[in-house]
Amino acid sequence: MSKKVLITGGSSGIGRAFVDVFANNGFEVWFTYLSDTEKPKDISSSYSKTAVVGYKLDLADYASVEDLVSSLPSVPDVVIHNAGLGSKTVEKVSSSPQGQVEALIKVNAIGTLWLNNLLLPKMLDRGSGKIILLSSVGGGITQFPGFNYADGMSKAAIAFLGRTLGADLAQSGVEVFTICPGATDTPMFNASTLDGLSNEARNQVISALPKLRLIDPREIAELGYFLTTDAGKVLHGAVLDASMGLGVNPGLLKK
Repeated sequence: MSKKVLITGGSSGIGRAFVDVFANNGFEVWFTYLSDTEKPKDISSSYSKTAVVGYKLDLADYASVEDLVSSLPSVPDVVIHNAGLGSKTVEKVSSSPQGQVEALIKVNAIGTLWLNNLLLPKMLDRGSGKIILLSSVGGGITQFPGFNYADGMSKAAIAFLGRTLGADLAQSGVEVFTICPGATDTPMFNASTLDGLSNEARNQVISALPKLRLIDPREIAELGYFLTTDAGKVLHGAVLDASMGLGVNPGLLKK
C-alpha cells in the first residue's frame, strides 16, 4: 500500500512543489486549499499514476480544521504543515492592521497547532508518523529589521512548536522536523518583497542574496521528502535553516 501524505496549502508555492515531489515518489497525496479559485481539481487531474485529492481548509476556523480531519480516509503517514499567510497576502484577509495581526497569528500558528493537536494522537496510537513544520528564516532562525512583527512572531511560534514536539516525541514512533526556508521564489515572497520593484531594484535584491539567486520551491520540497526517509531520522527535532546562508548573514536582505 502506498503511503499517505497530508500537505496543507498545497495549491501553490512550496506546497505545490511538495505535492509534486511526494506524488512522483509514489505517495497518495491529500492537499488542502482555501478557495476554489486555486483550481484544486486541475491539480488533482494532472496526476495519473497516484491519487492526489484536494480538501478545503481554513486554518482560521476550528470547525474547518475538524471537518478536514474527519474527512480524511485514514491517518496520514506524513503531515506537512505548510499553509500560511505572509505580510502581504494577509491583506486579502483583512484591510485593518488589527485584523491582519490577528489573521497572521491565528492562521500561521494557532491553526497549525489546532490541526496538529487533532492528528498527533492518532499518529501516536498507530505508533508511527512524520510531522514537518514550515516556518521561515525570518522568525524561525533570525530577524530582519523592518519586517512585519506578527508575521515573524507566528513563524517563531512554529519553530518553538517544532522544538517542543521534538523533545516530547523523542522516544515515540513519531518524528518531527521544522524547515525554515529563506528567500524562495513563491507568490508569497514575491508579494512581500519583490512585487512593485523595478527590474533593476529586483535584480539588486536577488543579487545580494546567498548564491545570488532565489531558492526554488522544489529544493525545499526535496529536503522535506528526504526528512521522511530513514536517512532523515537523525534530524528528529531539528529546526533546519534552509536559506542558503541568509540565516547566518541576515544583513544581506534589506527591506
